[in-house]
Amino acid sequence: MKKFIAITLAMLVSIPLIAQIQSPQPSPASKLMQKVGLTDVTVEYSRPSMRGRTIMGNLVPFDKLWRTGANQNTMITFSTDAMVGDKTLKAGTYAVFTKPSASSWEVYFYTDTNNWGTPQEWAEDKVAATYTAEVMTMEMPVETFTITLDDLHNNGATLGMLWENTYVGVPFTVPAKEMTMKSIESVMSGPSANDYFAAATFYFQEGEDLEKAKKWIDKAVSMNSNAFWMMRAQSLIYAKMGDKKGAIEAAKRSLAAAKAANNADYVKMNEDSLKEWGAM
Repeated sequence: MKKFIAITLAMLVSIPLIAQIQSPQPSPASKLMQKVGLTDVTVEYSRPSMRGRTIMGNLVPFDKLWRTGANQNTMITFSTDAMVGDKTLKAGTYAVFTKPSASSWEVYFYTDTNNWGTPQEWAEDKVAATYTAEVMTMEMPVETFTITLDDLHNNGATLGMLWENTYVGVPFTVPAKEMTMKSIESVMSGPSANDYFAAATFYFQEGEDLEKAKKWIDKAVSMNSNAFWMMRAQSLIYAKMGDKKGAIEAAKRSLAAAKAANNADYVKMNEDSLKEWGAM
């Protein structure tokens, strides 16, 4: 019996422990996504809590660089360019570091996001933008470090940071006005040459209304006089409609433009068509 027990214990010890205990994290990860104007803004960070501790000037020392949260870098991502102060942040992801003091925080947008905590060696050339944010004292304490995107308007918002009795805000702007104006001008000016070309070639390929296809391809060519590929389509539509003269003229224009562009494929296609139609 003792021998059996010993063997059984040996077998149990030899089995690898593959189970992993899952438990709440002291600084859980958080992800904040917000549309600001026409820009997608995402903030990813970890959220430590006070747990009875004094935070500002103690757990978070004054006048020292702070990771602005816990664990890996706090990161903010902009889908378009954004402006912080007078600096442009190109579309992309930045680490957010801060240097808190009693009256203000220096906020840094850092291009290197591959750090656990603060960088071992700080590189000034990786600082894309800085902002001095005034400290505002809150009457009601915030237990858990919180980042917000508030004061939303068409052209920007404020990146807020709250913990204990402290709030700081970093306003930023996005190019929503410029993007909207460009969109309005594009839509209100009507279809582009490529839109007319796409519609015409679809109708031609699908055997739909050739009169409409002709109208659209003529419009496309008139808007882009060097587009040999559009003139090629124009010649084929004319030929299918029985307008041999118009097809030959369009093919000749396409051939000349293709030669100027050194496009051998379109040169050959046009020459083959012109031979077929008796024009070469």
